[in-house]
Amino acid sequence: MIATLDSAYSVLRDLIGAIPPERLEIRRKPHFWTIREHVSHLAEVQPMLTGRLERFRDDPSPSFLPYLPSGGGQPTETVATDDAAEPLAVGAALTMFGRWRNKQIALIESLPANVWTKQAVHPEFELYTASILVRHIAMHDHWHMYRIEELWITKDAYLTEVD
Repeated sequence: MIATLDSAYSVLRDLIGAIPPERLEIRRKPHFWTIREHVSHLAEVQPMLTGRLERFRDDPSPSFLPYLPSGGGQPTETVATDDAAEPLAVGAALTMFGRWRNKQIALIESLPANVWTKQAVHPEFELYTASILVRHIAMHDHWHMYRIEELWITKDAYLTEVD
């Protein structure tokens, strides 16, 4: 998983580097995020995810709230920026993502063995451990990168509808 997390920055950077800048702001359908919004989101959630890893390390009985980008009218984990704020510029988002990912990897590599199986309370999941969180971070990265590529090159009739 560490290799997957470590490679995510270069995959994202190369993907964004291949996309013509004028495509970054296109909203393909009314409820779709733009490519820039996806990149900004990936950067902005990294402090929250790092905080969760730290809580697994430091808290004997960690408990989490869901993170819902829209808030959904429910209590939610917070991120460093306000979700209603303007998305970060792509260059700033890539820099932020890379910086936080390096911190995450260093933290993950330093976690004691007992942290990996420590169970936390999370209302969304029946089971939530540091191991599951690390896998979730990797899958979250790649889901958004897939979506970015889809928004860039897929014809409208074939775009995946996401609720």
